[in-house]
Amino acid sequence: MVRAEVLRDEQRLRRIEAVTDATLSRLDVADLFDELLDRVRDLLGVDTAAILLLDVRAQQLVATAARGLEEEVRQGFRVSVGRGFAGQVALTRQPVILQTVTSDNVVNPILLETGVQSLLGVPILARGELVGVLHVGTLTPRRFDLDDVRLLELVADRVSLASRARENTLDQAAALALQRSLIPTELPRLSGLELAGRYVPGHASGVGGDWYDVFTLPSGGVGVVVGDVSGHGLQSAVVMGRVRSALRAYALVCDDPAEALTLLDRKVVHFEAGSLTTALYAMISPDRETLRVSVAGHPRPVLAVPGHPNTVLAAHIDPPLGAGRQGQRRHSTTFDFPPGSVLVAYTDGLVERRGELFDTGVARLTEAVPLAPVDTVTATVMATLDTEHPADDIALLAVRRSLG
Repeated sequence: MVRAEVLRDEQRLRRIEAVTDATLSRLDVADLFDELLDRVRDLLGVDTAAILLLDVRAQQLVATAARGLEEEVRQGFRVSVGRGFAGQVALTRQPVILQTVTSDNVVNPILLETGVQSLLGVPILARGELVGVLHVGTLTPRRFDLDDVRLLELVADRVSLASRARENTLDQAAALALQRSLIPTELPRLSGLELAGRYVPGHASGVGGDWYDVFTLPSGGVGVVVGDVSGHGLQSAVVMGRVRSALRAYALVCDDPAEALTLLDRKVVHFEAGSLTTALYAMISPDRETLRVSVAGHPRPVLAVPGHPNTVLAAHIDPPLGAGRQGQRRHSTTFDFPPGSVLVAYTDGLVERRGELFDTGVARLTEAVPLAPVDTVTATVMATLDTEHPADDIALLAVRRSLG
């Protein structure tokens, strides 16, 4: 009797090692899912195994990987939480065993058509939150026991870790692609102006909501924008893209930066509820002689003018976009932009430092801006403000009016 128990313990240990060995960590997520399902089928002696991950917004389970039920994935099978076998596992967040599969307790036609007789399913959880469902089945009647449940729960833990890695990877890849498409790698060539920009991510994800933009206007003037959407990751990058596009559209029909930001504020409040965005919008006149500036909760730009000390433009700072203060008037201020002048606009990550007043960083930036070609300006500013390891994203845009 004792010998039999020892053998069972050794067998259980080998089964656990089979789904936790180090080689699995070297697989990408899709291969890991397939490998885990193959091992589960072998260890439990089952005919089918499937992973359904939760679509949080739809509250549906989506077939993501399968062995013996590959048609589930090919057909994009979905089932609502609470409906059918997998839905019950998700709803209760407890293991569910079906000794006999019937059309009364299973709604997935693929399971019925395949001839599955018995099913065992367990929830896939991460920090107490539902991630999905893992289930196995047999083509002959089977009585699943507690050891089977425990092994499947162990596999579900591995799936949970892999699914989170998969989600993070997909989000990061999507956000990077979006951000790269929206932050110009090459600024336009414009008569009478020199332009240079820098973007440095401040987080491991490499993505956030900071951006800059330059575009020509129907009048022959030039729009210069720097903005910052609160937060980081894919959602912030998506909001940033929508805000950037909307501002471009409003700029085509508004001759006043304050009017354009007023319209943008309405858009953010209505369509981007819960997000907060700061923005600076400067219009350079067609003759390049003046700047008309409106600020929505954003750091004011620095202007360097030949023969004068560098200054922070005395523009009125209105509330951020999305702050919900509808009807409040926004302001535009006009400034001279003499030949050789340099305008530097930026997001707060450039000047903010932990344990230091914000104004101290702004003063350091103001002193650092040289009267020089814009590539020299951006290089000098980035070096002087020690941006090698930023705590937040940095967007920097330098505009110089040509001397000729």
